[in-house]
Amino acid sequence: MLYQTYYHSPIGKILLVSDECYLIGLWLEGQKYFASTIRRQERKIELTPVLKQTEEWLDDYFQGKNPNSKILPLLPNGSEFQKSVWNILGTIPYGSTMTYGDIAKLLSQHRNRKVSAQAVGNAVGHNPISIIIPCHRVVGKDGNLTGYAGGIDKKIKLLELEGFNMKQVYVKK
Repeated sequence: MLYQTYYHSPIGKILLVSDECYLIGLWLEGQKYFASTIRRQERKIELTPVLKQTEEWLDDYFQGKNPNSKILPLLPNGSEFQKSVWNILGTIPYGSTMTYGDIAKLLSQHRNRKVSAQAVGNAVGHNPISIIIPCHRVVGKDGNLTGYAGGIDKKIKLLELEGFNMKQVYVKK
């Protein structure tokens, strides 16, 4: 059985989903691939301890604090490649960014074979635990704020909330 609740944030309504022990999903309403890893599973509306802990984490985050994501029991559902990308996302410091190419380079070194920035972008876009696994901190090689499944406007708000210097990035017109 899966459990869900909605969290009302400054960037809109967020769906939180857990099993008995782990947070398995956090999606912004209208996000591309919304709830794609759990579509066919039955869900009960109930605020479980995991979901309550996630709400408290989000409260801190949206108050401009830098809560530790390692305290949350996360279990994102994806391929081994996707999980390796998401693990790297978790290392990007609060208020900082990394490029798709940088992530591809790191994975290429770990895997001893070339990984493309496009493959990384696909995995980043399918991240089932947005914000906590900070896919909004990934930018194009030239600082282009591209590719956020939740919408570029929300990516900008999240980076601004974290105090990121927005003069380092731009939105392609």
